[in-house]
Amino acid sequence: MDYHQLGTSELKVSAICLGTMTYGQQNTESEAHSQLDYARELGINFIDTAEMYPVPPRAETYTRTETIVGNWLKHQPRDQVILATKVSGPRRAIEWIRGGPKALDRSNIRAAIEGSLSRLRTDYIDLYQLHWPERNVPMFGQYQFDPTQEKAWVPIREQLEVLAELVQEGKIRYVGVSNEFAWGVMEFVRLANAHNLPRIASIQNSYSLINRGYEFGLTEIGYREQISLLAYSPLAFGYLSAKYADNPKASGRVTDFPGFAQRYEKPNVQPAVAAYAELARKHGLTPAQLALSFVYRRWFVGSTIIGATSMAQLEENISAWDKPLSAEIMTEIEGIHLRYMNPAP
Repeated sequence: MDYHQLGTSELKVSAICLGTMTYGQQNTESEAHSQLDYARELGINFIDTAEMYPVPPRAETYTRTETIVGNWLKHQPRDQVILATKVSGPRRAIEWIRGGPKALDRSNIRAAIEGSLSRLRTDYIDLYQLHWPERNVPMFGQYQFDPTQEKAWVPIREQLEVLAELVQEGKIRYVGVSNEFAWGVMEFVRLANAHNLPRIASIQNSYSLINRGYEFGLTEIGYREQISLLAYSPLAFGYLSAKYADNPKASGRVTDFPGFAQRYEKPNVQPAVAAYAELARKHGLTPAQLALSFVYRRWFVGSTIIGATSMAQLEENISAWDKPLSAEIMTEIEGIHLRYMNPAP
């Protein structure tokens, strides 16, 4: 396993990060702890969770994932685990988080961190992330900015000032953003530099063979400002494993939670997935190995967040690290990419 410095922070994270958003809904606590133990045995030191997990978010399961992770973490050497979690911003569809849609202001960020620390059974979070921007941006499969949806939002400087207080108090070590866009990243950087506030170490965005939108602008920002990408959904909700192409009724988030995978219901997703699956099999790889190996070694990826609902899936996902792609395969990938450019933005 390789380890990468996260942005300009002192965090050295494994190139693979174990995501936990299935814990408490698709995975039991026992299954979750087995996954965590297995990942640690293979050198994965980076765990990512969130106050709103598991997903799809529901009032009945809200916070369950952090509790499960916390029950495992209390038995681990704390300084050997790099723990990331997230504070949820306001969304009308999530009425139960801290009493309803809440702004990313001082009172709510503080309430969120105290809840996470309690559930995770720890005194500090290594990387605390804003789960999505509070301001008006196209989210979760939307791809066009709509100025008619503008609304009041807490200025980024105020958000950073609260995070700075939590760093000073020792409750968090470093900060990051998630589901963020170029303008937002540059504002976080500009304001941190101008007012001596915490610089973001990372950006956690979706990135896969069928969603390479990060490459349009954000790669340059990440390079010049030393911000690492934490790539989530590298298998595109399982589509890039080709399991749904092989069996449209296969069990998974797509079939178990209808309507939850709207990002992947766009016209060119299926032909793109079929093309990548054919390429993988031609070279003796599984479709999942091709998709994961591609993301694992992109130069701008600090760590790739993987998740699984079975140990067999987890084993295959981690083993893809040992299957780097040849120059020939990379050239063929680019050919498919030019034919089906970002079908799932």
